[in-house]
Amino acid sequence: MSLLHELVARFGEASVQVAQPRGEITLEVGAGEWLAACTALRDAFGFDTFIDLCGVDYLSYGDDEWDTDGVSAQGFSRGVEGQGPGRFKWTEQPSHQVADPQGIAPDSLEGKRYAVVAHLLSVRNNSRVRVRCFAADNSLPVVPSLVGVWAGVNWFEREAFDLYGIIFEGHPDLRRILTDYGFVGHPFRKDFPLIGNVEVRYDEEKKRVVYEPVTSVEPRVGVPRVIRDDARFATAEGERGGKILQREARR
Repeated sequence: MSLLHELVARFGEASVQVAQPRGEITLEVGAGEWLAACTALRDAFGFDTFIDLCGVDYLSYGDDEWDTDGVSAQGFSRGVEGQGPGRFKWTEQPSHQVADPQGIAPDSLEGKRYAVVAHLLSVRNNSRVRVRCFAADNSLPVVPSLVGVWAGVNWFEREAFDLYGIIFEGHPDLRRILTDYGFVGHPFRKDFPLIGNVEVRYDEEKKRVVYEPVTSVEPRVGVPRVIRDDARFATAEGERGGKILQREARR
């Protein structure tokens, strides 16, 4: 029996996804089954090697920021509204452009937002699997720690805690690993401003590093969220059709 069918038999068809054309298998489980499922993958399916774990923030996932319905060969409209990536300050809510009459709308905070994704390898069976788990509470995302399953998870969970604020229940030493000790917030969250929330400088009078509110940096327009409708093919086909009509008219 293939790995796909074994996973479906154990966890149910709704929990197993296959990304084509590469055939990558993803197993999605709830936060309550996260620890038990990963333990089963190690013991019953032979996934003895942990490769990677990361956090994901799905805030505004799938939202575009530009209206590209009127795209032409001359390019896209630059009229970006709202407070998208890089254009909002600390305590401000990111938003995106919508149709009239509102103009802009805040990015949705409903539904599943924070996820933990682990990548596993079975050396014996030469197979890989991706496991994903969504935290049940967006305001305080909590997921069981996997340190007891694979010891190498330790620093990866600390990184996800530091950057996304995901709490790994049962972790033996859950503290920041990349940002400063006094850092406020979690910089990989979609509602964290790119300019940060404090400036750091050395004060000659106090003879130490001081933290101050951001004053010298203004939010800037970054790369917009956009689902592009490429018009080059349609334009080329139209030009080709026009040339054919011209040749027919000259005959």
